[in-house]
Amino acid sequence: MKILKGCGVQSDIDRDEPAWELAAEAISVRIRWFGLIVGWVLVNLIERSTNQSALNAILALGAVYACSDAWHSLRGRIFLGQFPLVTSLMEAIFIGLLCYFDSGLSSPFRFYYFLSLLLCAIRYSRAVTYTTFVLHSTSYILLIALSPGASVSVGEAHTLTDLIFMLVLMGWLTWSGTALAGILKRTGRRLSAANDQLRDQQRLLEERIRERTRELQQSQALLVQQEKQAAFGLLAAGIAHEVGNPLAAISSLVQLLQMRDLDDYTRERLQMVADQLNRIQRTLRELVGFSRPASLERTRCDVHELINGALSIAKYYKRKKGREIVTQFADDLPRLRVVRDQLVQVFLNVVLNALDATQDGGRLEIRTSMDDGRIRVDIRDNGHGIAEEHCNTIFQPYYTTKDSGTGLGLFVCRHILQEIRNASITLSESSPDGTTFTIHLCPDQPSNTAPEPDSFPDQLISTPQ
Repeated sequence: MKILKGCGVQSDIDRDEPAWELAAEAISVRIRWFGLIVGWVLVNLIERSTNQSALNAILALGAVYACSDAWHSLRGRIFLGQFPLVTSLMEAIFIGLLCYFDSGLSSPFRFYYFLSLLLCAIRYSRAVTYTTFVLHSTSYILLIALSPGASVSVGEAHTLTDLIFMLVLMGWLTWSGTALAGILKRTGRRLSAANDQLRDQQRLLEERIRERTRELQQSQALLVQQEKQAAFGLLAAGIAHEVGNPLAAISSLVQLLQMRDLDDYTRERLQMVADQLNRIQRTLRELVGFSRPASLERTRCDVHELINGALSIAKYYKRKKGREIVTQFADDLPRLRVVRDQLVQVFLNVVLNALDATQDGGRLEIRTSMDDGRIRVDIRDNGHGIAEEHCNTIFQPYYTTKDSGTGLGLFVCRHILQEIRNASITLSESSPDGTTFTIHLCPDQPSNTAPEPDSFPDQLISTPQ
């Protein structure tokens, strides 16, 4: 509710309903201009009054007020909106003067009192409308007393009848107008409340649709990742089968040759061939082991063995060449009870992303420690970093900044770790100097021993090639 300044009258138009006030103001502007145009036509084209100049001057003043009112309405404001009784007083004087200089009591301008009361009932409160009725009644009584066109005294019967009839009509219009305006305002409030509820329901529906869409995208991303792993497993198994048989034959021939009486040079060369064959067979076993269907059985694992398992696969990645990987492993870390293959996949995905982010000669550091009862693994690279606008979206499915990326690596990592109790992965640092991802894991047996950072051994597991 708002208090109308200068008159102490309280309006029942709520402050949270500016649309109603502006709509009523627009209606008032149109009716006011209609009255001015009709008045000008009446004075200048239909009835040539002897006071034509005075009437045109009064209509001109009304036009100035109407222009100001229209200007404020076009800008979403209400002219003299805080002083409604001032507007009512000016209208009472304006209509009274028009009637006085026209033909007195019989002037058609007297019907402007009805328009003014109707507009007041639509725009303002019941109290303001009834006060306006008093002002207009006073204006009409003064018109009867002062009008030069009244040929009889105020006390004569037909003059008194006209007065009473006009006051009754204005009173009836005031009562009916305020009742109609109240119905319209209540209906508007109910429609507004219903519209607000509809918008709330729409927002809720949109949020549910977005949530279901996210869930569908995540499920689809996991399915795509599983299909890729299955396809890679079939490819690796096929390669191992096709290459393994010739390798077995070559290895047998080498062993037969080594059993002969050979000179030192030939024996040394055959041993080199045998070593390389063993290396190829070991690589095939690692590929087949990584691509085999993952077991969901949880076992007690050493986090360092899991990291080294991921690094043993990452060494075959083409971007590994020319990059240095350094590990700083803490001593006596507790073991984990996890699904081994899943955690190896997490470390591998983060390591491959780090290798992609570095240039030739880049450096990748992997450090383990205890942090508040949990095992902490920091994987840092000195690559180009991640742009600030991408930091909040890197864990979403299908989001990637690489030309050939699928956008599933970090999403899969987060999904796997969410299935593990108290496990998480976060982007802890990103700048043009490098990026650090931090993985927290809950140990199988709690341990309160945490080695000092200075006691970490620097173990170089590969050097730039």
